[in-house]
Formats: sequence, C-alpha cells, structure tokens
Amino acid sequence: MAFSLFRRRRDAAGTLEHALKQLRSAAFFAPTPWAVARQMLELAQVQPDDLLYDLGSGDGRIPIMAAQEFGCRAVGIELDEKLRRHAEAKVSEYGLARQVTFKNEDFFRADLRDATVVTVYLLTAVNGHLGPRMASQLKKGARVVALDYEVPGWRFVESKDVKSEGNVDYTLYLYRR
Repeated sequence: MAFSLFRRRRDAAGTLEHALKQLRSAAFFAPTPWAVARQMLELAQVQPDDLLYDLGSGDGRIPIMAAQEFGCRAVGIELDEKLRRHAEAKVSEYGLARQVTFKNEDFFRADLRDATVVTVYLLTAVNGHLGPRMASQLKKGARVVALDYEVPGWRFVESKDVKSEGNVDYTLYLYRR
C-alpha cells in the first residue's frame, strides 16, 4: 500500500525552474514613459562613473538615456530578440556603442556584480525572485530603482510619486545595498 506521505516530491531545482519559466512569460513589455525614466535615473543619482543595468530593458530607452544624459555606461538585459535588435539599432544611430550594450540574456541568470545601479519595471513577484540574486551580487553602495512594484523583503530608502507625460501616476522605490 502506497502512502502519500512517502511520495517523492519533485526536486527543488525543477520546481524553481518551472516557477521562473512562468515568471518569464509574465514579464511583458510595457515601456517606461520618458519622463519617468529620467526621474528613475535622477533618483538613483546616476553619475558618469556608474555602470547601470536595466533588467528587462525592452526598447533600450533607460540604458540609452543613462548614457546620453548622465554619461555613464549601461547594459540592457532583454530576452526578446526583436526589442533587443531595435535597441541596438538606436545605440548605433546615436553613436553610443562604446557606452551601451545589450545582452540577449535571462535576467534571472545575469551577472550583476559590476552594476552600481540597477533599474527594474517588473511585477512584485518577479522582483521577489530577483531580490536574493541582487542581494548576493550587488556591492555595498549599489542603488536599485524599482518602478511601481517593490522588491519584497527589501526596505526602500526613498519612495517618490511621479507623473508621466500623460499625467499617469507612478511610484519609484530607491534601494541601497
């Protein structure tokens, strides 16, 4: 007679991989309004010596703006091939190839150790899975700016309500490692 108490459970890695696969499909592209992107970079106090990582960079507007207006280097992490190619074309058009790069990479597996600033516009559940990775990889003093969705388990040092060009309300959360 088989008892359910003694059933072998799926391995933890397989369960986690399944959960991450579901989260990846939930991370749809919603462009950050230009005015809000600028305010995210201002809140993080981006400087020319920073290396910014934008997780789920979409059309590349945040890394491009960070390089153009704040003078820093930036890396966009984007799985969608079409969005990444569009962003790379803009980088070439603006002559920013030395400052901005894009990686066709899963942000759950991205190496963030060199980042001094990380920007995210991802759902709370996704931020929750990224939180431990960022905590283990980011150096002391690194800043994380989350748009609209907090990083569960982290305490923000500042939150700021902002409006977009279309008068839509957003909330920015600044975290420091």
